[in-house]
Amino acid sequence: MKKICTTCPYCGVGCGIKAEITADREIIIKGDEDHPANFGRLCSKGTHLAETVSLEGRLLYPEVAGERAEWDKALDLVANRFADTVREHGPDSVAFYVSGQLLTEDYYVANKLMKGFIGSANIDTNSRLCMASAVAAHVRAFGEDVVPCSYDDLENADLVLLVGSNTAWCHPVIWQRIEKARSERGTKLVVIDPRRTETAECADLHLPIALDGDVALFNALLAEMMTRGLLDEDYLRDHVATPTGFWNGLTGDPASAGIDPEPFDQLADLVAAHPKMVTLFSQGANQSAGGTDKGNAIINLHLATGRIGKSGTGPFSITGQPNAMGGREVGGLASMLAVHMGFSDAECDAAQSFWKSPTIARKPGRKAVDMFRDVHEGKIKAIWVMATNPAVSMPDAGLVREALDRCDFVVVSDVIAETDTAAYADVKLPALAWGEKNGTVTNSERVVSRQRSLFAPPGEAKADWWIVQEVARRMGFGNAFAFGGPADIFREYAAQTGFHNDGQRKLDISEWVGTSDREYDDWVPKAWGGASPFVEGKFTSADGKARLVVVAPSAPAPVDRAFPLRLNTGRYRDQWHTMTRTGLSPRLSQHRREALVEIHPDDARERAIGDGTLARIMTPQGNSIFRVQITEAQRKGEMFVPMHWTDQMSGGGRANRLPDQTVDPVSGQPAYKNSPCNIEAVGAKWQAFLVSSKRPALPALLYWTSARIAGGWLTEMAGADNMDVDRLLPVGEHLEAIDMKRGMRRVAVRDGEGRLAAALFVTRDGQLPSREWIAAQLVSEEQADAPSLLAARPKVAGPDKGAILCVCFNVGVKQIVGAIGEQSLTSLDDIGTALNAGTNCGSCRPALSKLLIEAQDIKLEAAE
Repeated sequence: MKKICTTCPYCGVGCGIKAEITADREIIIKGDEDHPANFGRLCSKGTHLAETVSLEGRLLYPEVAGERAEWDKALDLVANRFADTVREHGPDSVAFYVSGQLLTEDYYVANKLMKGFIGSANIDTNSRLCMASAVAAHVRAFGEDVVPCSYDDLENADLVLLVGSNTAWCHPVIWQRIEKARSERGTKLVVIDPRRTETAECADLHLPIALDGDVALFNALLAEMMTRGLLDEDYLRDHVATPTGFWNGLTGDPASAGIDPEPFDQLADLVAAHPKMVTLFSQGANQSAGGTDKGNAIINLHLATGRIGKSGTGPFSITGQPNAMGGREVGGLASMLAVHMGFSDAECDAAQSFWKSPTIARKPGRKAVDMFRDVHEGKIKAIWVMATNPAVSMPDAGLVREALDRCDFVVVSDVIAETDTAAYADVKLPALAWGEKNGTVTNSERVVSRQRSLFAPPGEAKADWWIVQEVARRMGFGNAFAFGGPADIFREYAAQTGFHNDGQRKLDISEWVGTSDREYDDWVPKAWGGASPFVEGKFTSADGKARLVVVAPSAPAPVDRAFPLRLNTGRYRDQWHTMTRTGLSPRLSQHRREALVEIHPDDARERAIGDGTLARIMTPQGNSIFRVQITEAQRKGEMFVPMHWTDQMSGGGRANRLPDQTVDPVSGQPAYKNSPCNIEAVGAKWQAFLVSSKRPALPALLYWTSARIAGGWLTEMAGADNMDVDRLLPVGEHLEAIDMKRGMRRVAVRDGEGRLAAALFVTRDGQLPSREWIAAQLVSEEQADAPSLLAARPKVAGPDKGAILCVCFNVGVKQIVGAIGEQSLTSLDDIGTALNAGTNCGSCRPALSKLLIEAQDIKLEAAE
């Protein structure tokens, strides 16, 4: 057995992992106690990585026009088509769309080829979708895209503001560090979010801000600090350039942000009383038409009060992708050249000189939304998509699909053979997955860590950097792309950060140029820029000063009678992006097996929409059907849906069909959080669920969604017309029960060994039984009798866990509630001791806290 230290492939927290290889494609995952990002903690997704490393669904060989091909044929075709397109139509007629799933070395080689040798800046990344507005805000304020904080600042702060961040779900390890600060030093927590998320449930103060009300709120907060005499005049004088008329131009008030006077005063009192303050902001702020202004409104507050560059202070943008930061560093965004350089003549000359390239991109390229619009219009004629799924993840995904379908030449390099995007590929190139890759990533606090290979490359899969390098060689650029491995690329990248720098940019890792292959292999995590790159108050500008940036609240969107509601999109706790990895894990599918639309009771009542029914969300771009969850945690007039579901996993729940292509004018980041929409009830003629050991081939249905379960699949279905359901069932012994009065049919199929192979439950008017027990029979050691299978419950009922709340330890809500009452549990520690729930990733702890409060309320009511 061999243990290897590597890094988690999910969010930008960048947690260290110790992987113990136990057999072929089998591992035991534990957190790395020595990694500075997580000190051994892991979230549910990281904890269950071992369930996602099989070769199921993998793309293992190159394909050309849907047929297996030799690598040489595929690479020659890609190189020739890109070269011919550039020769006939110019360098801007081609594009790369890349991903925060790439390692820094992959990113570096792709950026070098596109900008330095093809001569276009048409390389952009899916990181554009999650943090480009924070990048633009950093550049406007600091002169460079530099994150000024570290995770230690969260533990050293006396006040943490979370803005547009459901941290407990989306960054659970960071949430645990905040919890530690709260318990050990009494740190106060404020959550600014339109939704009362599980994170907001735990806050000292929750401000249910109106969609896009952030600038108004932070301008009002800064004006209040000025009124109270709490600006740091010395810091402003020595380290900040303030535009003329800035203070008179602080427009915005709490009311326009949707905040009542009393909670605003509470917020102002907390900010005034706690100078050691960190503001953590994420996609909720970034993914908007005013995302850059939101970032600068937050940064303005910190600069004006001197709350930056000191322990426990700073505006902290936390990224979504595992290597969004690495991509930003090497130039993976179309709006940057390389190593934090822009497109001035001097910077372009420096990059061309360093690369010794025949040409250089001298202007920004097309950002993601504009890139696919240009593909749609025929301006970009060849595109290479690497390690991402834009047919799902881009806004107005229907138009993106049309663009890919129209494009003359589409290349997709990925680990999965069948994705919504790969369906449009002329050439598919098999890339290495997590556990096979070898290189570096940079997390949200600028810590550079290693991803290391655990397994040999499967089939003919290759590293992304190798694939790009081979295409570059075939395009005639072999001398500049002669890397022997990722360590070679890392050294060249490190050298470029110091080339013509002379202290002008904070990003300078040239001290690592001499890293040997052995030192690279043995690399331990280390941060560039120290705990805070701005500890001395010197910024990346000609005068060394930061800039306050004038920002104004966006005008309220006009009300469209056809689309009077507003749609917000986001993540679920246990899923990741388009589920090509997490969708393989039965454990991770337990928490949310369907995409739910969360809607306020008043909005549901007005439209005769019931909880648990189906509803269709409509926007001018398209529509999709979701299961309904009615909740008062949702603001009236607004709805929330998750962004993970794809055509591979569902016939509904397609969130990104719905937003339009509105982007922030500075950053180009799409506005996913505030789309005009409407919703209507969907009447189904029948509803059903199917438990099966093999994934069924489904006909066209009104609605369906499939989720991984232990031993097979659970598929939910609904139809508007009659369907021959028998076609879904495998061959075997059929057991059947029919209730004509209720329109109910139940069929169980046993294989030749008497084990359950499938079970189908269909109803027209009645309720379907619980799925849990019948699903468990796919892997049960005991063979249930026919009546139990058809009833979907055992003869003698065992304890009912209820809906699984703690995925790490498979603990259900009913278990927890029962233990609280029977064992008189009064704290999270008590629950952890009794059931283990909440003791691993911590993402369920807010929900556990809520159960404790509800149990206490019931106890008090009973006493009265």
